[in-house]
Amino acid sequence: MRGKTGRPATRQNIRALVLRLARDNPEWGYRRIHGELAGLGVVVAASTVWEILKTSGIDPAPRRTGPTWPQFLRAQADAILACDFFTADLLNGTRAYVLAVIEHATRRIRILGVTLHPTGEWTTQQARNPLMDLGEQTQRVKFMISDRGSSFTAAFDAVLADPGIRTVLCNVRTPRMNAIAERWIGGCRRELLDRTLVWNQHHLRRILRQYETHHNQHRPHRSLHGAAPLKPLPEPVDLEQYRVRRHSRVGGLINEYRLVA
Repeated sequence: MRGKTGRPATRQNIRALVLRLARDNPEWGYRRIHGELAGLGVVVAASTVWEILKTSGIDPAPRRTGPTWPQFLRAQADAILACDFFTADLLNGTRAYVLAVIEHATRRIRILGVTLHPTGEWTTQQARNPLMDLGEQTQRVKFMISDRGSSFTAAFDAVLADPGIRTVLCNVRTPRMNAIAERWIGGCRRELLDRTLVWNQHHLRRILRQYETHHNQHRPHRSLHGAAPLKPLPEPVDLEQYRVRRHSRVGGLINEYRLVA
């Protein structure tokens, strides 16, 4: 009877060890795992390690050495700002452009300005405002996420680079790379702009200031466990000792609730 031909199957304990090393060290590629096995005295070909990882749904390529974009955002949240433009239609038929900046860690929003013509010079000037507002806190900020719009010029990058902030550009047509800013803009539209007839730029600035205050000082955020960016959660209370009073903003479009003794 003729015996079996071809390469013998990899022993199960070797496969298990390869997968364990990959799980324990997600930044290692198959070459690094192969080297670690060799140091343990486990004789196996690098191509076999590659095949084990591939058949198990693990990317064996060296590209696995870098963190994913969500991992980068979570790890660097305290050091990240994100900015973006959004538009608002005015009753006179014109379209206004609004520039906003959000802090990833605290979710604090800053509406920098409103203009009908968002030039590079105007955008660069607005970039100076959050830096002045942050003051000494600029030392902790290392990245500014922005898209590739023509208004974000080299001068804009230079203003940020002066305190050591690096501009990170989103890929083309990849809004998820600036998801936190995009999510805030979506909320601003649903809660405010889609429900308001905006007369002119002055009216737009006024309601945006009110919405900014509401967002920063009252609106609960899941990422902050229900707190607002500038207001921590209060101690638990006994509702038998308080009444809940409604306070309206932006002409009654947005309601806030407060305790009254």
